[in-house]
Amino acid sequence: MSDSLAGNPADPKGNQISSGSNSPHSSADDLEREFAEVEASLTIDRDSPAANAPTPDQPIRVMTPTLVMVETAFLASTASLMWLVSYYLSIGPWMRILFPLPIALAYLRWGFRASWMSAVVSGLLLSVLMGPYLSILFCVPYAFLGVQLGAMWRRGSPWLPSIAIGTIIAMFGFFFRLAILSVFLGEDLWTYLTNRITDLIQIVLTRLVNWGFVGIDVLSQTNVTVVQIATIAIVLLSDLVYLFTVHLAAWLLLKRLNNPIPDPPHWVQVIMDEE
Repeated sequence: MSDSLAGNPADPKGNQISSGSNSPHSSADDLEREFAEVEASLTIDRDSPAANAPTPDQPIRVMTPTLVMVETAFLASTASLMWLVSYYLSIGPWMRILFPLPIALAYLRWGFRASWMSAVVSGLLLSVLMGPYLSILFCVPYAFLGVQLGAMWRRGSPWLPSIAIGTIIAMFGFFFRLAILSVFLGEDLWTYLTNRITDLIQIVLTRLVNWGFVGIDVLSQTNVTVVQIATIAIVLLSDLVYLFTVHLAAWLLLKRLNNPIPDPPHWVQVIMDEE
C-alpha cells in the first residue's frame, strides 16, 4: 500500500507518457469521424430536391400561386387575341402556326393544370368576345394541340411522335369543324369538298392524258371511294405540314424565352444552319 502510494508521485512521467501515447490515436479517430460526418452532409441524394436543382445554364424559377395565375391569364389572353386578330383582320394563314404556342408555353413553364386553365380561359374569353361558335372553332383543335404539344415537349419527346399525335388531333379538329359548319350552314360541306377534289383529280388526269402517260378512258373511271380517300390523304398531308411548321416555329421562338423544346432531326438542323 505504501509502495503504491509512494510510487504514484514518483511516476508522473510514466502516466504522461502513457496518456500521450494514446492521444494521437484518439484524435485521429475523432478527425476521421468528423470528416465522415462532413462528407455525409455534403453528399446530395439523387432523389432529393437538391439533386434536381437547375444548372447554371437553366433559369431559376420560383413557383408561386400568384405568378402561375398571372402568367396563365396572360398566355390565355395572348392566344385569344391572336385568334381574334386573325379572324377579323385576315392577316394571313401564317398566324395559324402560332395559335397553339401560348398554351404549350403554359405547359412548359407550369405544367398540366396551368395549360388546361389557359385553354379554358381562352375559350371563355373568346365566347364572350366572339360568341360560342368561334370559341369552339379555336378550342378544337388549337387549344387541344397546345396541351398535347406542351406535354410532349416537356417530356422531351422527339419530333416524329409529337408530330404524328398532333396530326391525328388536327385531323379530328378538321372533321369536327366541318361537321359544325355543316350544321350551322345547313349544307353538307363534305360533299362540297369531295366535289372540289374530284375536279382537281379530273384536271390532273386531263394533263396526264394530254402528255400521253395514261389513256383517255381513265377520265370516265373516277370512283367516289377513290375521291374520298384522296380527300383524306390531302387533309392528312396538310395537317402533317402544319404540325411540322408549328414545331419549327416553336423551336425558333421558345428557345429565346428560356423554354426550349427538343431539338429537331439532324437534317433540319443542317438546313437551318445553312440558311
